[in-house]
Amino acid sequence: MTLLIKNVQPLCAARKMPPRVDVFVSGDRISAFGSFSSRGADETIDGQDAYISPGFIDVNTDSDHYLTLFDDPPQEDFLKQGITTIIGGQCGSSLAPLIYGGLESIRKWTDTDRMNVDWNSMKEFLAMLQKKPLGVNFGTLVGHSTIRRSIIGESQRALTKNELNIFSEILKKSLAEGGLGLSTGLGYLHGRNTPYSEIKTLLKTVKNFDRVYSTHLRKGGYELSESIDETIKISSETGVKTLISHFMPRSGEEKEYERALEEFDKLPSGRDFHFDVYPFDYTIVPLYTFLPEWAQKENLETMNLFIQDEWQRSKILKDLPSIAPDDFTVSKAVKNEAVIGHSLKELKSIYGTSDSKKALLQLMVTTKLKAVVFYKNINERLIRSAIMHPRSLIASNAASSHEKSFDKALKSERSTSTFTKFLSLVEKENLMPIEDAIRKITSIPAKKFGLKERGELKEGNFADLTVFKNGEIKHVAVNGKLSIKNGVLASVSGGKVLPESGT
Repeated sequence: MTLLIKNVQPLCAARKMPPRVDVFVSGDRISAFGSFSSRGADETIDGQDAYISPGFIDVNTDSDHYLTLFDDPPQEDFLKQGITTIIGGQCGSSLAPLIYGGLESIRKWTDTDRMNVDWNSMKEFLAMLQKKPLGVNFGTLVGHSTIRRSIIGESQRALTKNELNIFSEILKKSLAEGGLGLSTGLGYLHGRNTPYSEIKTLLKTVKNFDRVYSTHLRKGGYELSESIDETIKISSETGVKTLISHFMPRSGEEKEYERALEEFDKLPSGRDFHFDVYPFDYTIVPLYTFLPEWAQKENLETMNLFIQDEWQRSKILKDLPSIAPDDFTVSKAVKNEAVIGHSLKELKSIYGTSDSKKALLQLMVTTKLKAVVFYKNINERLIRSAIMHPRSLIASNAASSHEKSFDKALKSERSTSTFTKFLSLVEKENLMPIEDAIRKITSIPAKKFGLKERGELKEGNFADLTVFKNGEIKHVAVNGKLSIKNGVLASVSGGKVLPESGT
């Protein structure tokens, strides 16, 4: 199969090229750049003077956490943004390895009862996934909490020396079988009390494999600086490639956030250290995270006992955070679809109360904490500073899903337009040179995650290609298959599981 894309402006090329070129693709590889006015191909596309770049890489996605990799394998929402590769396994939770076949670590995002798990190891998971007609390339980190919970259950205690040795061996095996690194969810219940020494020990293995350490920070608010210092310290002491997940400027943390950006500026130029952001003013968070920290214990079952107990519930009600009712919307509720799409303001009316805290608590009881919300708590001014920072990468931190997906949820703009909004900001507001912007979403993440022969326009590289103009995606090819043509889904099975063969 051959593909010819004519009359395009190349970006992120491995060598100097003319301002306008034709791109010839043979099979799953870029074959040549030049002027091919008389050369035929199985499919010819007129780029009409648009930009062509390597396919975009989304370093932080949730299609594995929401299980939409399985009921929406084309991942159309991502393809229509020009994304050809997505990274999963973030925030300490991954779909492999599953020592006992359980999906406890993703229950805060989705209904895991609907999934029939027939794999255990990373090798088995990736082999199974390769049989799916994926629309995008997919690679995954190894989830710290996923392994930890399989070893010690719901306890949040420190690991014994023997348990840490077992963890290290599981991690080593998973990385050898294709895991792209290790992720921690230190801000979540099952990662919050993880000792620094445990993480440092595990990162020695990650460093030996030259893989990535991605972390959801331990604390926010006035303690954000402490979490940043911890992450910079462990990066320095281990030399591991580091990524801070969805490092967004939350309201009330502005001073600490600006200090963090200044600390990133001080890092040695050769340090492989990044953070990912998205150009929107809201986060997507599990409902249980609004509980006071003292009530976030063990697992969802234990926390539900707290909110069902009359005496405990009165204490919880007192300690719930104050939330602007219009800034909180239910995006997903397992087996409680009636509340999806409602703001806290609307829920107050539904539950017959004028008290926002009471409405929040009633939502927790109704959904049994199996819900996810959109929470508008991001400082818009600082988003631009973060996007322009030389150590930032762009990520949706969202899942692709179609309207027939089993996973019913209010679709987020982050799922459908993170990268197109980023491109629009760059092109229309001149946030940075277009070449620098494209490197943030192509060559830099490809190098960081060891995605060989991707992320650059180069003869012989895989033909992951995105053609766009004025922030609008025109055409997308994934491993040489034209997946988006004139903005419409054309092919659904160009994706591959990464890396294609272990180490």
